[in-house]
Amino acid sequence: MSLLKKLAGETAIYGLSSIVGRVLFFLLTPLYTRLLPKVEYGIVSELYALVGFLMVFYILRMETAFFRFGTDETKRGEAFSTSLWSVVGTSLLFSTLILCFAKPITAWLDYAPEQSIFVTIFGLILALDTIAEIPLARLRLEHRAKRFAIVRMMGIGINLGLNLFFLVACPWLIKNGIAEGLVSKIYHPAFGMGYIFLSGLIASTAVLLLLLPELRKLEFRFNPRVWRTMFIYAAPLILASMAGIVNEMLDRELLKHLLPGDSKSNLAQIGVYSACYKLAMLMSLITQAFRYAAEPFFFANAKHKDAKVLYGDVTKYFTILGAATLLGVLLYLDVLKYFIDEPYWEGLGVVPILLFANLFLGLYYNVSIWYKLTDQTKIGGWIAVGGAIITIVLNVWWIPRIGYLGSAWATLICYASMTAACWWWGRKYYPVQYDWVRMGGYVVLALVLFFGSALLAQWAGYGFAAKMMVNSVLMAGFLAVAWMVEGKNIKQLR
Repeated sequence: MSLLKKLAGETAIYGLSSIVGRVLFFLLTPLYTRLLPKVEYGIVSELYALVGFLMVFYILRMETAFFRFGTDETKRGEAFSTSLWSVVGTSLLFSTLILCFAKPITAWLDYAPEQSIFVTIFGLILALDTIAEIPLARLRLEHRAKRFAIVRMMGIGINLGLNLFFLVACPWLIKNGIAEGLVSKIYHPAFGMGYIFLSGLIASTAVLLLLLPELRKLEFRFNPRVWRTMFIYAAPLILASMAGIVNEMLDRELLKHLLPGDSKSNLAQIGVYSACYKLAMLMSLITQAFRYAAEPFFFANAKHKDAKVLYGDVTKYFTILGAATLLGVLLYLDVLKYFIDEPYWEGLGVVPILLFANLFLGLYYNVSIWYKLTDQTKIGGWIAVGGAIITIVLNVWWIPRIGYLGSAWATLICYASMTAACWWWGRKYYPVQYDWVRMGGYVVLALVLFFGSALLAQWAGYGFAAKMMVNSVLMAGFLAVAWMVEGKNIKQLR
């Protein structure tokens, strides 16, 4: 229980930085959807999707390899320096190529020639963010969650502040004739959405500077033997990451090319899909916060006598939290939808599907730990490749027929299949007793309450205020059931 309490505490801290940051950027969504045309918001979404894909080649999963080989404190310094020099090398190589070929890349993306500056900025952001990943991983491995959260929060704050400064404050100052001469030197309205990217670049630079105390631990040596061992371990994870990015991000590119409209109208549809995707972000927040804390936790406690029982309990508590989040978002979707502009509401049908998809992704992170602990990362790579194949086939099949709704269903089926395959395979190498009956019961209860709310509202015909009151009672009912069943264990955690 003390170990679970420690995990819960660190998840809370990681979650604070993740949730606060995501919520703050979530609050920017109304700003983006109101200031930017759908086409430009589609471009923003597409470029960030491409960043996620390219990060795989930049970091080569050295952060996970560092967890594996840096757990031993006597070898941590060597593993840290070797992994960090590795990502410095890949960052310089790939970002230099992006900067040199920015214009051809812009033409390939079918953007206007003057938008090549956006590609250049993203090349720089990729390098800075990748180099920062290893020091951040060291903070996680050393359980310095507070330091990690402070660095992340400061980067988020800078990014958010600059977004508001460039997109809101500067236009307002110019419009009202306040310090117009000074503002015009740093703000040019024609740059438009470019200020979103510029804000990200400045924030990434600031994060790297904040990590200088950790970077000072870097030794001026690179051990090829250690790197080879780390790379062999990470290679299947690179494949898995590529497949994972395909599962998570490829739908934007496929929508651009497979929807029946022209390039601009398809980008507008990507904008709608991405904006509604944001409404499912609360589930991904929980998943990300859990992953930050759980990955080093699983490695650190792999030799604990009750490790498998511990991992089963962790998965159960994650499922309870995920089911509660799923129910909460669905019950209050009529409120949450106002965070995006009304023209984007046409895509709200994808929100329940994507919530379920992210719940399965979180479960996958839980049940997939066995192949990292047993050095069976090749199997993890094959499972991820299988998921990528499902994603590609279903998107190619469904996008021309049902548009971005097909992408949402493909995401759900992919993550559910990967979770099932990973659990089935893991029983042979690292059997963990998961309480699937109870976990499934919480998810079913959440669905019953949601559909019950919808049927009751349709039958009774009451207004918005009454509906929210009923939904609040149903949400409280779910939490009460969870407390009655798990309260004793939760009290022990406290």
